[in-house]
Amino acid sequence: MGDGLPVAVMGVINVSPESFHAGSVHREADVLATALAMVEAGASLIDVGARSTAPYLATEITPGEETARLVRAIERLAAKLPVPVSADTCRPEPARAALEAGARVINDVSALSDPAVARLVASHSASLILMAAAPVGERGRAGAGARGVRRPRARSVDRLTQDLRSDAPAEVRRGTGRRTPRAPAPARPRSPAPVAIVRTILAEGMRRARGAGIPLRRIVVDPGIGFFRDCGMSWDQWDCRVLASLASLRSLGRPLCVGVSRKSFIGAILDRPDTADRLAGSLAATAIAVMNGAAVIRTHDVAETRDAVRVAERIRAVGGR
Repeated sequence: MGDGLPVAVMGVINVSPESFHAGSVHREADVLATALAMVEAGASLIDVGARSTAPYLATEITPGEETARLVRAIERLAAKLPVPVSADTCRPEPARAALEAGARVINDVSALSDPAVARLVASHSASLILMAAAPVGERGRAGAGARGVRRPRARSVDRLTQDLRSDAPAEVRRGTGRRTPRAPAPARPRSPAPVAIVRTILAEGMRRARGAGIPLRRIVVDPGIGFFRDCGMSWDQWDCRVLASLASLRSLGRPLCVGVSRKSFIGAILDRPDTADRLAGSLAATAIAVMNGAAVIRTHDVAETRDAVRVAERIRAVGGR
């Protein structure tokens, strides 16, 4: 995954009945057939989720429930698929069990909020998808009170904004400087772009990963589309601004994984409250993500997404020549 390689398509299989998109939920007896069909359609990685992490849903389950669901699904897949299996979890008990069941990747939506997960990834020589996570209290209703989840020890978005502003010239930060009758009023400090906040969160997560012994080559980063709410602007505007500026995250030096499939910002733009009606919008956002540098696209709809990816990839390769 990364520069010079085809954009990878990651198929999503959920065994969590509470997941936000009902079309992604599969019975455990069907997961192997579903995964094989996704691979046939072009998926080069299968991501298995056993617990909904949508920030606007109060759908918490215990680590034990998540572990049981995850292990049953991964045991059906790991030895029978020709592609790696990823476990979508940010808790150590399910992560350990998933790795022991054959998962080769941990997809952590919390930016490694629990250091035990980082140590497990390192000790199993697994790979990591590191997603930017909004700090405590800024992920919507579920972000404020989900039970049994270790939350990121991260700065709030307001604090990140203040810290990023500190990089501005002193006279801009403080609104000071010598005035003359003809001098313009001091410039008001501009809030940093959402993508700058995302970059800072990802950089901190990468430091945690490296500190735990995860090699840089095994880390992929994800900007967390759909996971930032109550951050000083509407969540759909936040997601659009991050996607529009996605290329700037390449400065982190790691491949970008982007998940826009059926997300709420698409429903907001198109006035499509039902996730079943968001495929066309998802494909449009996918093409934009690829044009702006995505190396992996996470999707519920592999065949359609593969086609959108390949067209966008060809146009990106040609560029302005």
